[in-house]
Amino acid sequence: MPEARAPGEAEAANRLMRLAKEIARHDMLYHDQDAPEISDADYDALVRENRALEERFPHLVRADSPSKRLGAAPTGALAKITHARPMLSLDNAFSDEEVREFVARVRRFLSLPADEAVALTAEPKIDGLSCSLRYENGKLVLAATRGDGAVGEDVTPNVRTIADIPQQLSGAPAVLEVRGEVYMSKADFAALNERQEAAGGKIFANPRNAAAGSLRQKDAGITAARPLRFLAHGWGELSEPLAATQMAAMQRIASFGIPVSNLLQRCDGVDQALDHYRAIEHARADLPFDIDGVVYKVDRLDWQERLGFVARAPRWGLAHKFPAEKAETTLEAIDIQVGRTGKLTPVGRLKPVGVGGVMVANVTLHNRDEIERLGLRVGDRVRIQRAGDVIPQVVENLTREEPRQAFVFPDHCPMCDSEAVAEEGEVDVRCTGGLICPAQRFERLRHFVSRGALDIEGLGEKSIAEFIELGWLHSPADIFRLRRHRADLLGREGWKEKSVDNLLAAIEAKRAPDGPRFLFGLGIRHVGIVTARDLLKCFGTVEELRRASEAEGGQAELSGVQGVGPVVAEALVDFFHEEHNRTALDDLLSEVRPAPYVSDARQTEWTGKTIVFTGSLETMSRDEAKAQAERLGARAAGSVSAKTDLVVAGPGAGSKLKKAEELGVRVVNEAEWAEIVAGA
Repeated sequence: MPEARAPGEAEAANRLMRLAKEIARHDMLYHDQDAPEISDADYDALVRENRALEERFPHLVRADSPSKRLGAAPTGALAKITHARPMLSLDNAFSDEEVREFVARVRRFLSLPADEAVALTAEPKIDGLSCSLRYENGKLVLAATRGDGAVGEDVTPNVRTIADIPQQLSGAPAVLEVRGEVYMSKADFAALNERQEAAGGKIFANPRNAAAGSLRQKDAGITAARPLRFLAHGWGELSEPLAATQMAAMQRIASFGIPVSNLLQRCDGVDQALDHYRAIEHARADLPFDIDGVVYKVDRLDWQERLGFVARAPRWGLAHKFPAEKAETTLEAIDIQVGRTGKLTPVGRLKPVGVGGVMVANVTLHNRDEIERLGLRVGDRVRIQRAGDVIPQVVENLTREEPRQAFVFPDHCPMCDSEAVAEEGEVDVRCTGGLICPAQRFERLRHFVSRGALDIEGLGEKSIAEFIELGWLHSPADIFRLRRHRADLLGREGWKEKSVDNLLAAIEAKRAPDGPRFLFGLGIRHVGIVTARDLLKCFGTVEELRRASEAEGGQAELSGVQGVGPVVAEALVDFFHEEHNRTALDDLLSEVRPAPYVSDARQTEWTGKTIVFTGSLETMSRDEAKAQAERLGARAAGSVSAKTDLVVAGPGAGSKLKKAEELGVRVVNEAEWAEIVAGA
C-alpha cells in the first residue's frame, strides 16, 4: 500500500485555514454555549493536525491560529469581567513519549544540566467549567468563568451558592485569585436528570454540560438548587507569593478551606509522574466525578516564571489525556446542512448508542472527502469514539465491503438549488447562491447580530426570519432602518410596545460597535474574531483596513501583519475588490461608526517595535529571549530590515549583525539586553 503523500505548501495553507475556522466554531459551541457538537477526541485530533502542520510550515501560521487562541469570547447575558491575569488553557499530550518531550523542552528552555532534576506535580484533570474566585482581605468579592481567557462572565451570586467555596478566608494574602473547576458529581448528575425528566425539563447530556448550564444561570436561585462542587488547581493574581513551589502553594490553598484534589502528588521526575497517571487512570471509573486526563506542572515556581507562556498555554504545564472510548452503531441517514458561508456540511444520523454513559445520535462528517475516505453509506455499521462530549467521531466503517448504494454528495444547494462547487484546492463544497440563498441570507444576518459579533439583544433567529419574510431585511444595514417599520411591527402578533421599543433601543445602542466585533460580523471568509482583532490592532479602523486591501500591493501589506498569511490576505483583497461588498459596507457605514481599536497590551518604550536576536545567547535560550521581547510589547523577528528597531547580538553573530550595521540599526549585547528587560 503506498505511503500517504505529505501535503504541499498550498494544500497546507488551505487546510490550516479550514482548521482555524472549524476549531473556532467548536470553541464557541463548547466554551460559550455549552453545546458541543464533536467529541473531545475529535476536537483534539483537529488541534493536533493543526499543530503538526504549523510545525512543518511555520511561515504559514495564521493570525487566527487555534494555537494562539483559548476558548471563546463570552457572549451571554451575564456581565463581562476582564481577568487580572489571563486564564490560559494547557497543551495536550496523548502518549508517554509526548510527556517526556515536554520535560525535555523544559530542560532545553531553561538550559538545565543533565543531572538537574525536574520535579512535577500531577493531579486529575476534571471535566468541569473553569472558574476564578477573587478574595480581597479574605472575603470572596468576585467569581468569573474563563471565557476566552482574557474576558469571562461574572457568576459571583451563583458561586456564593456552592457549599464547597468558602465566603471568608483566614490567613490568606490581601489579594488571592483561586482558580479551579466547578463540576457536578456523577451521582448528583444522575439524580438531577431524574428530577428534570419528572418535571418535563431539559435533560443534560453529561455532568460537564449540567455544571456549566447551572453555573451560568441569570437566576442564582436555579444555581442554588443544583448540586455543584469545586476543586482548586491553581491561582491568578496574588498580592504576595503563596510559596516557592506548586505543591506547597496548593497545600496552602487547601489550608484556607478551599477543596484541592486528594490525588494531587509531587513527582520527582517524569517516570514517577507517568506512574501516577496510570494510577489515576486505573481509579478513573471509581472516582465520584468525570476526568479526562492528568495535569502535570513544573513544581518550582521560579522556573514557571522563567518558562512563561506561549500564545494560549503555559510552557510549564501539560494535560496528558486518556484514550477515547469507543462503541459501534448504524449510520441511519446523512443530512446536508447549509452554513452562513454556503458550506454544505454532511451530518450523520446514528442509531442512538451509549458511549461512556452518554447517549449519542449525531456526528459531523466534516466534508465530502471525509465521506469518501471512510466509504460511508446509509446503513453502514460504524465504530465511533468519544471522550466526554455529545457527538462522537467516526473512526472506522465496519461494513465498507458490503454491497450498498453509494452516497452521492449533492452538486446543488438543497436550500436554493444553486450550483454547489468546491474551489480549487478546497475540499469544502459551497453554494454559489450568495444572498439569494435563504440559508446564507438568514445565517449572514444572524451572524452579524450574534453575541460574538454585534450582540444585538432581542434580535434572535425568529425575529430575523420574520423580518426577512416581510422584506424588511436584505443586508446588515437594513437592521438599523427597522425603526421605520415601528408602526407596522406594533400591529403584528407577539409584538407589544415595550418589546418593540426595547429591540429598537438595542439596535440604536450598537451604532458605535466594537471594531473587531464589527469586522468579524461582516462574515469575510477566514476572518475570525482573533484575526479581526489582530488586523485592527495593526490598521486601527475598518476604513484603513479597506484602504490597504484596495491599494496596489495591498496583499503584501496585509501579509506583513503579524500572523496573517497569504490565505487571509487574499480573502480580504477579494472581499474588498467585489463591488457588491463595497456597496454593502458603504451602506452599513452610513448607519454605524465602529470604534477605532485601542490596545490594552502592556505599554513600554518597546511596544510595537521590532527586535532581532542573532548569534549565540549564553544566559538564556532563544525562546526565552523572544518571550521577554513579547512581554515588553515588542515583536521578535527573524530577519533584519529597515523596520528593525533593535538587534541583540551574541557571540558568533554574522550576516544579521552586518546588515544591522549597514542600516544603522541599534545593536546591543546580551548583558545590555538584560538591563533593558530589567528596566522596562
